[in-house]
Amino acid sequence: MITGKDFEYIAALSRLEFPEEEKESIIEQLNIMLEHINRIGGLDTEGIKPAYHIVPAVNVMRKDMVIPSMDRDKVLANAPDIREGCFRVPKIIK
Repeated sequence: MITGKDFEYIAALSRLEFPEEEKESIIEQLNIMLEHINRIGGLDTEGIKPAYHIVPAVNVMRKDMVIPSMDRDKVLANAPDIREGCFRVPKIIK
């Protein structure tokens, strides 16, 4: 069962913020989901083969083919900042 303290901890880890008036409703919904999951976990599945896909899976990928790539100078022509033949972007990780 998820408590308010658990919810706050999970929200902080996820870097999510919720309006105060919605927190109780969300906690209640999460607890309902966990109850359903626990019921499913208690089912006897002995002798039942696992179903990896609910429908037959077919590989629809094309064969790998080597083709020429775009010209580097054309790709970098409109880039605002280039260094050593590569895009240069602002640092986003502190």
